[in-house]
Amino acid sequence: MSSNDDLNDDEAVFARGGEFIDRDAFGPPAWCALERSLDVIGTRSAMMLVREAFYGGRRFDELVRRTGLAETVAAQRLKQLVAEGLMEQRPYREPGARTRKEHVLTDRGRDLFPVVVALVRWGRALDGERRGVDLVHADCGALLSPAVHCEAGHEVSLDETVAWLVRDPDLPKAAAEELGQGR
Repeated sequence: MSSNDDLNDDEAVFARGGEFIDRDAFGPPAWCALERSLDVIGTRSAMMLVREAFYGGRRFDELVRRTGLAETVAAQRLKQLVAEGLMEQRPYREPGARTRKEHVLTDRGRDLFPVVVALVRWGRALDGERRGVDLVHADCGALLSPAVHCEAGHEVSLDETVAWLVRDPDLPKAAAEELGQGR
């Protein structure tokens, strides 16, 4: 297919609900949570720094060395990650040296854990190679796998997903009622 205009409604990946059924009624998605997320972590350099923070990297020189990023790029991206609340700076001092700052994940940064798991698994599936790092459960050694659940705890598949325009704090209730599954 050459464009999204060629898609029929029954070929869309997500079903659309509520006001969002008429997709063309809304302009560029300045309200899109995915777009906002990509503004924060959507660069290769940001995700490499986040990866290294999950692996325990904290100090600027080790983050630069382990990512292969230029110092200027790493400094700029770390500044952004701190400003967005994904990392925080903490002072440290080696004996006989000046005080420096290390970068550690905040709770907001640790919230990216399922995203990191999903990207690792997806990246592994790209070429099927068995090199690099696997993420496994410490208790049993099984590979971690991402899953999508609703807030009620149900595992949700792609064909059970509805995209709903968020304008109302009662959204989940309204969505369930419109879909015939009132609670």
